[in-house]
Amino acid sequence: MTAIVTARGLVKRYDGTLAVAGLDLDVPEGEIFGLVGPNGAGKTTILRILATLLEPTAGDAEIAGASVRRNPGDVRRVLGFMPDVFGVYDDMKVWEYLDFFARCYGIPAPRRRQMIGDLLELVDLGDKRDSYVQGLSRGMQQRLCLAHTLVHDPSVLLLDEPASGLDPRARVELRELLRELRALGKTILISSHILPELEELCTSVAIVDRGQVLAHGRVADIEQRLRVGAVLRVRVLGDLTELEAARAHFAAAPFVASSAVLDDGTIELGFRGDEEASARLLGSAVAAGVRIASFARAASDLEELFLQVTARAVEPAA
Repeated sequence: MTAIVTARGLVKRYDGTLAVAGLDLDVPEGEIFGLVGPNGAGKTTILRILATLLEPTAGDAEIAGASVRRNPGDVRRVLGFMPDVFGVYDDMKVWEYLDFFARCYGIPAPRRRQMIGDLLELVDLGDKRDSYVQGLSRGMQQRLCLAHTLVHDPSVLLLDEPASGLDPRARVELRELLRELRALGKTILISSHILPELEELCTSVAIVDRGQVLAHGRVADIEQRLRVGAVLRVRVLGDLTELEAARAHFAAAPFVASSAVLDDGTIELGFRGDEEASARLLGSAVAAGVRIASFARAASDLEELFLQVTARAVEPAA
């Protein structure tokens, strides 16, 4: 897929502190791409460089073919940036807030009126048009700030910790809104340290720590690169005797490196074969009379992958 956001050798130093350390990044067009990392990993600095708010010490980045160093004006035309701390003007009504930013982009009055109505409907704030901004809940203010990043119809959105401080319902609403924006053709680069949130939302991720990308791609692809083999989880019908007999059957099979019965009665297998070998393993168990209720490869969650990647990065230094 074509990368709409690229970075090569990106470096940023603050008074001797290295915040971004030679970062390379490719974000394919049409993705919801997550920057995953702990606080202090350099995520906000990366986004601010991409948003042309910070100049890199070295390296360069491009948004839709425009350099953040050489053509910042061109970048801003195709980019919407939502910072981690959003600012709203308390003495403004909701429609006035969006109208203000639309004027900043030089959007003519007739188009502004239509655009404001469309954006408020998109972020589900149509009934709050004449409400004052300070009267909105945090989740509503978050959606309003997202609407303000869309007033000039950018093709790329940079969102820094957009779910921070939101309650569970507001997070679900934000997640659905971002999926809708992707369906409208937007590319979304989103940073967060809330790993389960990104796992449910993002199509691809980059795991960032100490200003570097340690791994990137789809979660399943990262998992495949990290794992030697796979973990299979099998649920078997029957009593404890049948369960142990099934475990012993699996343990004797080729490519099974380990076997264990978990507390919930699931048999977990350390498996070193490919998908064809997995299919043969299942077939042999059924032929042997093992009553299998479910047989599946266990997927790592994003938090587990993050811990694996960062642990590998620390080992050489240690």
